[in-house]
Amino acid sequence: MILKTLFNPTSKTLLFSFLLLSVYLQSNAQEKKTAGNPVFQGWYADPEGTIFGKKYWIYPTFSAPYSKQVFFDAFSSPDLVNWTKHNRILDTASVKWAKRAMWAPSIIEKDKKYYLFFGANDIQSDKESGGIGVAVASKPEGPYEDYLGKPLVDKFHNGAQPIDQFVFKDKGEYYLIYGGWRHCNIAHLKKDFTGFIPFKDGNIFKEITPDNYVEGPFMFEKEGKYYFMWSEGGWTGPNYSVAYAIADSPFGPFKRIGKILQQNPEIATGAGHHSVIHDPKSKDWYIVYHRRPLGEKDGNSRVTCIDKMYFDEQGFISPVIITNEGVEKSSIK
Repeated sequence: MILKTLFNPTSKTLLFSFLLLSVYLQSNAQEKKTAGNPVFQGWYADPEGTIFGKKYWIYPTFSAPYSKQVFFDAFSSPDLVNWTKHNRILDTASVKWAKRAMWAPSIIEKDKKYYLFFGANDIQSDKESGGIGVAVASKPEGPYEDYLGKPLVDKFHNGAQPIDQFVFKDKGEYYLIYGGWRHCNIAHLKKDFTGFIPFKDGNIFKEITPDNYVEGPFMFEKEGKYYFMWSEGGWTGPNYSVAYAIADSPFGPFKRIGKILQQNPEIATGAGHHSVIHDPKSKDWYIVYHRRPLGEKDGNSRVTCIDKMYFDEQGFISPVIITNEGVEKSSIK
């Protein structure tokens, strides 16, 4: 009966059409040259991009009401185009002191372990419980477990809310750069990430806040210069953006140069809270950021995107052109 149905004239046409569609879809998938923006589906923000081994990784905030931000997902790709989701690499079941608002993960590899720094609870004063924590795993995709059993930073120092953490390695030393509420601190991490090493003046938290800083710090070194980047504007508004400064030291002083990432009202709004990916063996630089699709009014309607980042002959960052196409395939060299 089945064979008779398949080979009647009408079924032949349907079967042939199905086969053509299948071949087309397979061919189209194989020929996919760019990821498109967003690079993966779902509401995700504050993405930190990095490289582990031969894969690109993105660790974002799950963009939802604070009470639902109780876990992190991660995404990996061999080529920037095809992404694999790793579900719930860390959640509040593993971090007893974290209750909500798990934000802006930052990750670093050390001694074959992966340390995930994150914010939780959105504390508004020193009387509340929460701040910046650390989780650890033996693989980039986890599962991660609470490393300290308590926050690493649980108070306001120099006016900086303990959120939006970034871990920066420089000349074998590790630093925590963080801060909301328009203040940014840098602190020298102990080798085991259990606390901090005081600076020569006895202080632990050194403020490095540049003009217009709001949140979302990120730093990288290029040709002996330190590029410090941050987000400006309100995260729920269309004018959320990224600016930067350059200094000879990770401690600054950082004098604001200008914006390099912002909305294009024909493509998306609220482009901000970014990170940078660079394979040292490649000339390509990528900026990973979130933005709000056109027509979306909900503050949590944020998606993760990647576009190319370029430098001019003087080493200044050129304004980023945000696109719908995204970046082309590129494997780790």
